[in-house]
Amino acid sequence: MDKERIIAFVGMPGSGKSEASSYLKDRGIPFLRFGDLTDEEVVNLGIDLTPDNERMVREKLRKELGMAAYAIKAEPKIKKLLVENSTIGIDGLYSWEEYIYLKERFPNLTLVHIYAEPQLRYERLSQRPIRPVPYGKSRERDVMEIENLNKGGPIAIADYMIENDGEIREMTEKIDVLLNRIDDGR
Repeated sequence: MDKERIIAFVGMPGSGKSEASSYLKDRGIPFLRFGDLTDEEVVNLGIDLTPDNERMVREKLRKELGMAAYAIKAEPKIKKLLVENSTIGIDGLYSWEEYIYLKERFPNLTLVHIYAEPQLRYERLSQRPIRPVPYGKSRERDVMEIENLNKGGPIAIADYMIENDGEIREMTEKIDVLLNRIDDGR
């Protein structure tokens, strides 16, 4: 593969996007987590890294830069990663505006929708060690992300979909098949 490639995992909370990104990292493919941009800004402001402060920073960035804020903030990091790597991953592309912004600048952006049924996602979210979401609040979060973050567009227009309803190993095998398909231009 001689041209740059960006693989962005999109999907609803608990679908397995972070696990997919971690797998790319294990394969030697670096990835950028948009949530790290929030964490960096919280630290730069000298405030505690808490869910409330993270939300405040996310809202502040989007108020200042619009719904493409994270793509705008990530662009220099993406360019830097592409200097040294032909393939990189992105975890956390949410909004339609982020997608449009990045697609205009990086035509080889590929969206991969990681899908899992809602009940399974809600169970995963309630059990995760970092930022767990109570089972009963997960649906509210889904609706909030669709309504407030314009998250449906990138999911709907994704180039590929991986169903993640089993073990992590099953998903990583599907990612390997997908990477081969992308390399072959299929």
